[in-house]
Amino acid sequence: MSILTVENLSKTYGNIQALKNVSFSVPEGTVFGILGPNGSGKTTTLGTITDILKPTSGSYQLFDEPPSANSRRRIGTLLETPNFYHYLSGVKNLEIAAEIKQHGKEDIDKVLETVDLTRRKDSKFSTYSLGMKQRLAIASCLLGNPSVLVFDEPTNGLDPVGIAEIRELMKKLYREGKTIIMASHLLDEVEKVCSHVAILKRGELITSGNVNEILSNEDIVEVSSADNKKLFEILQPLNGKTKVADENSVIKIFFPVGNADLASVNDFCFSQGVVLNHLILKKKSLEARFFELTNN
Repeated sequence: MSILTVENLSKTYGNIQALKNVSFSVPEGTVFGILGPNGSGKTTTLGTITDILKPTSGSYQLFDEPPSANSRRRIGTLLETPNFYHYLSGVKNLEIAAEIKQHGKEDIDKVLETVDLTRRKDSKFSTYSLGMKQRLAIASCLLGNPSVLVFDEPTNGLDPVGIAEIRELMKKLYREGKTIIMASHLLDEVEKVCSHVAILKRGELITSGNVNEILSNEDIVEVSSADNKKLFEILQPLNGKTKVADENSVIKIFFPVGNADLASVNDFCFSQGVVLNHLILKKKSLEARFFELTNN
């Protein structure tokens, strides 16, 4: 089942076109990242699918059906900084959130445990760190046990510790069966957390699909030896490679995806009288692939 299917979605603000015929699908049980720099249309996309914004044209479905109030109740959203009361405790703030949503009060203890705030549930919100405040916001999203979570820049403004906490929490929720849709401009965040990704640039979809497929269109084997000049020369007739590049301290051997065999590379070099002191398989980083796709 597709949790979300977007078809030719467009949104204009006067002369500005924020989205241009964007289409993609979010499979059930994935962490789906909508990636792009500021102004690429990420927040507009999330605002549209959560019914905050109306599209200029195009359509979308939730759970393979036209969106409805019932389907939206199955989605927990965090699109902006939540309005918690600073002088109230974490648990009191969640009680108010549950009253507003008209469901989820029975889930408060469970969601506090999920986001690791049980020990601080009676502390005032004003005493929370930024990471704890964000975790409380996610706890509010979890009230009512939604099957889908939608986050806009969930680690924005957090320090490294807070970022790590939110990343681990999202992985935990994913393992518990939640489908997560998140927008981010942080390449590293998407690479470490997401299973699928859609890349936007100036309102247009560049590509979408499995992160591992988009991350790299080739395998890269890094090698080095005491004599890299000789190593570079003997690698030229190596079967299966697409190219060899000398990058000073290491030699990079490029193969089609899935065709790199480290043992074969090592055996080949040894048969040619070269002993390797470095041999590692590397995938092209999302950052490098992102710059390729968007032409920097």
